Amino acid sequence: MASGKQRASGLAALGGLVYSTDAGRMCPTCRQPVAQCQCKAPAAPTGDGVVRVSRETKGRGGKAVTVVKGALLDASALGELGKQLKTACGTGGTVKDGVIEVQGDHCERVMQLLKAQGYTVKRAGG
Repeated sequence: MASGKQRASGLAALGGLVYSTDAGRMCPTCRQPVAQCQCKAPAAPTGDGVVRVSRETKGRGGKAVTVVKGALLDASALGELGKQLKTACGTGGTVKDGVIEVQGDHCERVMQLLKAQGYTVKRAGG
């Protein structure tokens, strides 16, 4: 009998309804169908609207990387901006966690490109 109580509490710990024939899979957090779930919706970027450009070498074997932070764009627009910056600098790079990294020390060139696109730009980190 004790195993039955453990099993019932274990199922209750799952959060209740997991699948419904009416709507399909249910989100365990908001209890809405997965297609209508809003608890995992991407948050709108927040900040002061100033794009900060800096140069970092930490954790990269001494190689310099130009880092662009603070652009208030969604993931796809940020990826497109990163692609434009990398193409203009003629280097590689990446976009991850809301930060654009361009290989090499291209702070001045990146700042000029961002100003030309209408962003408020500041040099950060010296």
